[in-house]
Amino acid sequence: MDIPELLKEIKVAALAALGLLIILCGLYPLVVWSIAQAAFPDQANGSLAKVNGQIVGSALLAQNFTGVQYFHPRPSAAGDTGYDGNSSSGSNLGPLSQKLTDQVKTRVENYRQENNLPAATLVPADAVTASGCGLDPHISLQNAGLQAARVAQARKMSENRIKSLIQRSIEGPDLGFLGDHGVNVLRLNLALDAMGAE
Repeated sequence: MDIPELLKEIKVAALAALGLLIILCGLYPLVVWSIAQAAFPDQANGSLAKVNGQIVGSALLAQNFTGVQYFHPRPSAAGDTGYDGNSSSGSNLGPLSQKLTDQVKTRVENYRQENNLPAATLVPADAVTASGCGLDPHISLQNAGLQAARVAQARKMSENRIKSLIQRSIEGPDLGFLGDHGVNVLRLNLALDAMGAE
């Protein structure tokens, strides 16, 4: 191959690379961003929850509600103290891990105690185990139902009113078939705060 032919090939390759760079790193992301902003602006911007104009969280990430007047999320292994959005991860403890067994036993006891449940009450798995990412924003309907009496007592509301709110807050499986029904803890707690006293 002579020099002029080689230069021609280099020119074609450089132009192809530049064209693909413009299309794939410029036009394509711009088109996807524009469609997302037009069709799904809330989701495209992080599903942020606001109260009085202030961002209080994202419906996509769990945060640690600890007050008795709030529904509590599932445990988190993300970060040193949990619920760290910069450190999304599970515990990586396997089913034969003694550490995991001890953690679950302690969490079951604490869950029963904080919700005033009899010792024989079955505790849902999502109440005592962290999710794979450590930031799952949802809890099961059973978990929410077992917390309802505590929340009602702390807020001086009827348990039926709290359970009615849970029913109105149910979210279905993704795409209608992926996963189970559940409730988003942040949205549920914000709805609780928005409710007036009885």
